[in-house]
Amino acid sequence: MLSLVSTATALAVASASATAGHAPIRWEDLGVGPIALDLGFFALKWYSLAYLAGIVLGYWHLLKMLRQPGAPMAQRHADDLFFYATLGIILGGRLGYAIFYAPELLTHPENLIKLWEGGMSFHGGLIGTVLAIAWVSWRGKLNFVRVCDYISVCVPFGLLFGRLANFANGELWGREAGPGVPWAMVFPGGGPVARHPSQLYEAILEGLVLAIVLLVLFWKTRARWRPGLLVGTFTLGYALSRFTVEFFREPDAQLLDLAMQSGLSMGQWLTVPMMAVGLFFLLRGLMRQPVATGGALPA
Repeated sequence: MLSLVSTATALAVASASATAGHAPIRWEDLGVGPIALDLGFFALKWYSLAYLAGIVLGYWHLLKMLRQPGAPMAQRHADDLFFYATLGIILGGRLGYAIFYAPELLTHPENLIKLWEGGMSFHGGLIGTVLAIAWVSWRGKLNFVRVCDYISVCVPFGLLFGRLANFANGELWGREAGPGVPWAMVFPGGGPVARHPSQLYEAILEGLVLAIVLLVLFWKTRARWRPGLLVGTFTLGYALSRFTVEFFREPDAQLLDLAMQSGLSMGQWLTVPMMAVGLFFLLRGLMRQPVATGGALPA
């Protein structure tokens, strides 16, 4: 992610220039692009690297969490989750994109498998991950809610990297920004107008901020002893973050009519049930007695 770090520096300089009354920032001038590493015979894209980094970092942190007293599963369960959750993210993310954003893909299965052309849904990936957790929990006789608590702490890593990859790809840009937004950018395919870099807004709120909140709750408080508190915090926090950022993000072209008629984008409609679910588990975790400490790992 070194290229993205240098991009952040360039962005700060460009923003200062825009504040001084210069031309708006042009995405192409930041030196980013979809390719992270090009060896000629093989090209590694930021999007692929973001998925890989998020899954590997999440797995590493999960193992670190499991070394703490009272963990709801053993390492072998984490190994199973690593495999099944990866499948859930990829298959659920792609199917979710087809169902929620591009139904035409369902009538052309040959295009549905073309992951390299882009098109993944967080909500679809979330459903796939929940199904993976449910399967591993049922097979291993684990507490499903407590397993979700531990997994939820690791999810913002992937969200952070994924949104940064969206920015590096120059995709999912924001709505037109007014003259009072010095960091607004002109994106390829977004016309000549300066737009909100909504990918970065999402990276900050859904990734960085949510990660800090959950890490503090896990490592500095006794939140992990209250089943549902961590997963409720994640679900509600993500839903509120996504709902807010969608006001600055350009709706998908094929769903523009939905946004205009209802006043809310598809992304916002999908976060409404998440808010209810997150609030339920958050309150449930706060109201119920904490689980007993010092329990042994499951057999």
